[in-house]
Amino acid sequence: MRMLFVRLAASCISALSLAACEQSGASAPQAPPPPTVGFVTIAPETLPMTTELPGRVAATRVAEVRPRVSGIVTEQVFQQGATVRQGDVLYRIDPAPFQAQVDSVEATLRRARAAQLDARQIAERQDQLRKSNVTTRQDYESAVARLAQADADVAVAEAGVVSAKLNLQYSNVTAPISGRIGRALITEGALVSANGSENLATIQQLDPIYADFTQPAADLIRLRKALADGSLTTSVNEARVGLRLDDGTEYRHPGRLLFSEAAVDATTGQVTLRGEFPNPDGELLPGMYVRVEVEQGVRNASLAVPQQAVQRDATGQASLLVVTKDNKIEQRSVVVGRSAGQRWIIEQGVQAGERVVVDGFQRARAGATVAPQPWTDPAIAAAKPAEETAERARAQADLPVQR
Repeated sequence: MRMLFVRLAASCISALSLAACEQSGASAPQAPPPPTVGFVTIAPETLPMTTELPGRVAATRVAEVRPRVSGIVTEQVFQQGATVRQGDVLYRIDPAPFQAQVDSVEATLRRARAAQLDARQIAERQDQLRKSNVTTRQDYESAVARLAQADADVAVAEAGVVSAKLNLQYSNVTAPISGRIGRALITEGALVSANGSENLATIQQLDPIYADFTQPAADLIRLRKALADGSLTTSVNEARVGLRLDDGTEYRHPGRLLFSEAAVDATTGQVTLRGEFPNPDGELLPGMYVRVEVEQGVRNASLAVPQQAVQRDATGQASLLVVTKDNKIEQRSVVVGRSAGQRWIIEQGVQAGERVVVDGFQRARAGATVAPQPWTDPAIAAAKPAEETAERARAQADLPVQR
């Protein structure tokens, strides 16, 4: 009986051990799958070399409204801040003194012409008498001299009339150029002088408008060297220039590069450039701070990666995570060049055809095995449904109407 109990106990222990082993084997942890990372395959591209530089907006033409005659201002005709055209009357100066001057010189002209007529008649009679040998030579020459003096008096009087009429015309102060006029600097009743330094108002032409910006001379030297060795080529069309406003929005009207300063500022080492932009809605105002994007050439066979793919350590050294052929992560030190939109141009460190990690950095470590997947720009992915919706709407609009 005792032996039977021992055998039963041994068999129970064996069964319990076997069950425990089977349960422990079932709950053993499995190896986790490799982390997923997004990558882009870099390929040679032809990219425009765009430089973003700080600049200020300036009016294309600026004119100060000044009086050309002295007098009392009787009327302000324009509305402050409005757009005026060349020749529009802005102020009126009391015209009465100038009208009186016109009347006076016109009377002087009539008297001079009467004296001229008398002198001409005397000279003609003396000429006839001289031919008949009735008058003396001295009387004839005196008559001719008086006629010449009368002609001169008429010319002086005519010039006086022209001058008086100009002063009368100048009593209407007009706009020298077309543009937007600022605030009025004087009011009715003010005494203005033609020889004074007072400015009645300022007119600025704002369409088109300039954007003046500066670029370091060293950048221009590098640009010329790149053009000389063929790594950078010039665009077929003239250089395109764009603007980015102070709030970061892009100005919708492209411009053109007018000129580059021929001298370098000795104090800053900068070269001044100027772009011209259309301004039909008056969005750009003189003095406004802008960022100017100017295309200074086209670079062939460029290797570019999204800006988020570039990592930097504490020393500022740039690096990329590259997926090798066996799907392992390799950290690669690179030399970063200029930006091309939302991407960086890589000068050294990678080759065409390599896969660069763009998404999933927290799961990717050097030497680790990963599951690479092609990466799509979220901005492009977000815009694609909208484009598909618009395409379907256009297709439905083109369908014939069924009756």
